[in-house]
Amino acid sequence: MSPVSLTRTRTRLRLGIPFLVAALAIVLAWVLSATLPNYFVFLGISAVTASISILGLGIVTGSAGMIALCQLTFAAVGAWIVSLLNLLDAPGGFLIWLIAGAAGAGLMGILVGLPALRLRGVNLAVVTLGFAAAAEATLVQIQFPGATSGIPIARPALFASDASFFFLSLIVLTLCALAVYFIQRGRWGASWKAVAFSERAAAAAGESVRSAKLTAFAVSAALAGIAGGLLAGQVQLPFASSFNTLQSLAIYVLAVMMGTQLIDMAILGGILWVLVPELLKRWGIPQDWAFVVFGLFGMQSLASGTNLGQTLRSWWWKLGDRKSPVIAQAGTEHATLPAGDPLSAEPLFAAVEPEAASGDAVLRVEGLSVTFGSLKALDDVSVSLPPRSIMGLIGPNGAGKSTFVDAVSGFLPQSEGRVMLGSDDLSGMSPARRARAGLRRTFQQDRVPPSLTVSAFVRYVARRRLGGEEIEQTLAYFDCPPGSARISDIDVGTRRLIEVAAHVLARPRVLLLDEPAAGLSHKEHLALASRLRDLPERYGLSIIIIEHDLDLVRSVCPQLTVLDFGRVLASGPQSEVLADPVVTKAYMGDTEILR
Repeated sequence: MSPVSLTRTRTRLRLGIPFLVAALAIVLAWVLSATLPNYFVFLGISAVTASISILGLGIVTGSAGMIALCQLTFAAVGAWIVSLLNLLDAPGGFLIWLIAGAAGAGLMGILVGLPALRLRGVNLAVVTLGFAAAAEATLVQIQFPGATSGIPIARPALFASDASFFFLSLIVLTLCALAVYFIQRGRWGASWKAVAFSERAAAAAGESVRSAKLTAFAVSAALAGIAGGLLAGQVQLPFASSFNTLQSLAIYVLAVMMGTQLIDMAILGGILWVLVPELLKRWGIPQDWAFVVFGLFGMQSLASGTNLGQTLRSWWWKLGDRKSPVIAQAGTEHATLPAGDPLSAEPLFAAVEPEAASGDAVLRVEGLSVTFGSLKALDDVSVSLPPRSIMGLIGPNGAGKSTFVDAVSGFLPQSEGRVMLGSDDLSGMSPARRARAGLRRTFQQDRVPPSLTVSAFVRYVARRRLGGEEIEQTLAYFDCPPGSARISDIDVGTRRLIEVAAHVLARPRVLLLDEPAAGLSHKEHLALASRLRDLPERYGLSIIIIEHDLDLVRSVCPQLTVLDFGRVLASGPQSEVLADPVVTKAYMGDTEILR
């Protein structure tokens, strides 16, 4: 069986496993609802609602990396809507009301998530905590619809008893867990993890950071709304005391302690939510001390940088004497540069020669200027890039190369001048819009989210439908690990290659590579050079390479542009530019090096 066929088979098996687990969970749910005493059934429903709330926190905090201290407030919104629809005797019954509660909580999540577009960390935590406190005070005043008049929430006829309602709750939990599993592995899940790891890299891949954050809040709040609706159906007369601010804080700490992004740990967290207070009660200790227990374990998790989920997984691997898979680079043989000194050797160009490039420029930068206070980082820089060509952008440290890339890719909106991609004027466009228009870039630092698999990252960055065979062939072309490998198991240098491969698969018109060889050995530099030279013809794109390594520059770039103190010092064919004494003096200060 070929590697691609094997990958497809494994993918199908992986897709089927969640449904098998869900079916087994529903069978187990039926057994539990039929055998547990009524008291444990009541506790079980409470554990289910807590688990669903923690699943939501796994999205907004575990995946998207934002602090939300108002999860039970969203649950209260779901419960309030269910109570209102019950009071109005709205058509559809409890299950429709539950969906309506989730939708209402999701909309509230978007409203609360708006500050997250500008706030981060403690500031965002304060905003969400303030919202929770304000909502609690409001609920105390207005109460839930029907609570003061004693009108209980009507459960579905098939699930009217506590035992059958417990069974319904477990089915809802299973469906929520299944939905979260596939969402996390889809584009939304990848966008949340990418934004959490690097907002700049996500924008450079064409992702709207605003949309990613708001969808994370919306889905998280919708799950909390489902939990609140179930809680309302459990008690049938909900009160504000079930959704207070302290409980929101406690469930957030519990989620962090368990590992917020892990579905199984979310379910275990829900069990601990009711188990710890119950144990304290049996030991004659006030149940409120459970918050202290959760707080202590939460502080330990934050201080150590690990959580209970990671610890349990580590024990499981040791118990089974398992080892993390060794990531072997799955590549094919490629042409390498001839032996010898690439600085003194005649450059070999597989890409388009300057005189062979035809047609209008695919990228034109006209009069680009960037000022930081009194510092002129770029001063009237103009560059023209022909179709299917490679240009090297070089210069001494502080020449303005990184500023040029940031300005062209849209990360410096205060820049002056014009950037044209073909006939499209990119001036004023956001980085995400420029990326979607066909202008892509990579970064000097590692910007590849370690929580994704290679394939998930490639599909996310490419932003188009990709077949497994196309992904594996491109990864092999760059000597990258297979798509099934986890990025967390891969060294930083190879991650840079994966980033390049992913952007190449996006089929952009122009790709800006910011020091793509950083973190690679000299031998890997040369191997990368042989691949980069072929990219314009192989994938129909043009490349600008910002690089300090002259081995790579001489081996890949037929054209060069030299920046010095924010101005274009020279631009043209490589041999002419490197032979220019002014360039030699400004760039290296040593004529022997550039000879």
